[in-house]
Amino acid sequence: MMLRKVFVFAAVLGLALFPSAIITQAAEKQQIVVDLVNEPSTLDPQIQWNPDSYFVYRNIFDNLVTRDNSGKIVPEIATSWKSLSDTKIAFSLRSDVTFHDGTPLTAEDVAFSVNRIVDPKLASPQLSQFAKIAKAEVSGDHEVTLTLKTPYPALLAQLTKLSIVPEHVVQKVGNQAFNLAPVGSGPYKFVKWDRGVSVTLVRYDGYWGNKGPFEQAVFRAVPDASTRLADLQAGVADFARALTSDQAAQLEGSQTVKAVPVLTERMAFIRINPNKPPFDNLQLRQALAYAIDKEGITQGILGGFDKPVGQMMTPAHFGWSDKIAGLPYDPDKAKALIASAGKPAKFQLTIGAFFDQRVAEAILQELQEVGFDVEISQVDTPTFLQLIQKGPADAPALAISTNSCACQDADGVLNYLFHSGSTWTIVAKPEIDALLDEAGSSSEEQKRLADYEKIGQFIVDQVPTVPLYQMDAIYGAAKALNFQPTPNESFFLNRMSWAG
Repeated sequence: MMLRKVFVFAAVLGLALFPSAIITQAAEKQQIVVDLVNEPSTLDPQIQWNPDSYFVYRNIFDNLVTRDNSGKIVPEIATSWKSLSDTKIAFSLRSDVTFHDGTPLTAEDVAFSVNRIVDPKLASPQLSQFAKIAKAEVSGDHEVTLTLKTPYPALLAQLTKLSIVPEHVVQKVGNQAFNLAPVGSGPYKFVKWDRGVSVTLVRYDGYWGNKGPFEQAVFRAVPDASTRLADLQAGVADFARALTSDQAAQLEGSQTVKAVPVLTERMAFIRINPNKPPFDNLQLRQALAYAIDKEGITQGILGGFDKPVGQMMTPAHFGWSDKIAGLPYDPDKAKALIASAGKPAKFQLTIGAFFDQRVAEAILQELQEVGFDVEISQVDTPTFLQLIQKGPADAPALAISTNSCACQDADGVLNYLFHSGSTWTIVAKPEIDALLDEAGSSSEEQKRLADYEKIGQFIVDQVPTVPLYQMDAIYGAAKALNFQPTPNESFFLNRMSWAG
């Protein structure tokens, strides 16, 4: 509460409290202040990739490949790549890259980074995204070859989020210390992390690519959305994550601040644990799905920015099918199913602090109206992530979550939720594993699409999840800040600029 009060006070009296900072910012634009929702849960890019962490560390590190603002996969550390076979691909690497400590980035660092994230001992939550990689080997002075367990058409899409870390630093200080003081090769380098308050980065002038336009970037933890809005309006912040549709409307006509919305590949959904009462009963899972008015939520609460979906991906993903509609809103049918199955005992709906409280309250009310005895249990983001990674047997009976692989491929969004090898899995069924493996290794697009359609129908029939809506990210930014949002929620400081 104290942190929240400080931010509210600063936002309201920002011009009085911080005149020199704002005057400097207006005149020289040497600093950008970004309001996140929460502080990063990690700065080690191979541990977590939730938005608040990703916004910060993506500017500290380079990836093997990246997506440009149009969504095309383009070189980054890798300059080119070629297939040696169905399961081997060689990447040629830049020779002019240095880490922030001045050490050259080498092929050994790239191989180390890949092998580190696929090592089960690291226990990376991202492991399922890269599980098809068997190993990485140095195959030349500036070349690394990846060996795959099976052919994997989504490899490049997944590699857009695999960051390169310095082997010598990680090996010397260990994973825990590296997380607290990361060293990368990206356009900005880490300065300090004031836990619970902010992370500060400074421009790396030795960067090989496009230099950042700001000398310094400060990422602050501002959990309250109204405070983030007030910070923007007062000029205390230049950019803010996760504004609501109501707040976006408040910025219409502003001379100094703008709302920047974009439909993303992220979706909101309800995780149902079919291994725990009461949802080990299919009828009750179906009743829950029929109880949710997705159209009412997206239009009535979210202002029409977000779009209802009936499958566990969005139109931004390869694998989307127009044939999968999901179960419709039908509260009478929900009531009948509950009557048939018998009213279940009271249970909790677990949500993380990151999720829109208005939507959670609406879903709670809809479930109560059809006869479920349920209450909300809200936890902070790190705790929520830990809870839903406990596996099918121990994860919460019901939780609202969001889903994005930042890869725009069904392989990334379905494998981590439905493959038995994932730490995030909801169900573990051999037949689903087989479909995911086949779709993930086939070079035939139509075969992949057919397999993903079968998985989509399984989700409709068995209801291990209830897809809710494709999320629209609404950012707030200073009017003079040039920023192009992308469906994969990238935030690259060196792709931004001040107007004029």
